[in-house]
Amino acid sequence: MRMWMVKPDTLCRKHLLGEHVELHMLVGCIDKGYSIQGYLENGLIDTGNINSRHEQLSQEMKRRGYNHKSDLKKVIYSGPAGHVEIQKSLNDLHNRCTDCLRLNINKEKIQ
Repeated sequence: MRMWMVKPDTLCRKHLLGEHVELHMLVGCIDKGYSIQGYLENGLIDTGNINSRHEQLSQEMKRRGYNHKSDLKKVIYSGPAGHVEIQKSLNDLHNRCTDCLRLNINKEKIQ
């Protein structure tokens, strides 16, 4: 599970939808009491931003014309929040996904 935490409009379709489904998986893990310690320690999730991140992703999905019908149960996690380094996430995306890289290069040309 991973929260990229970059601006949703910089994610390709695969990564936008992937992060969205992984948020639902994360909430399920928290609800079931599964350990998420490894994700926290590796800087892959930020539990303090689960609900707001889902809202950001669902808004971008709607903006792109995708169907979004999966509300996220509000989650309260009492453990450490974790932290995601946004620049590291962006670098990882650009190194592994030519679609995300191309999308961001095109955005930079427009701005």
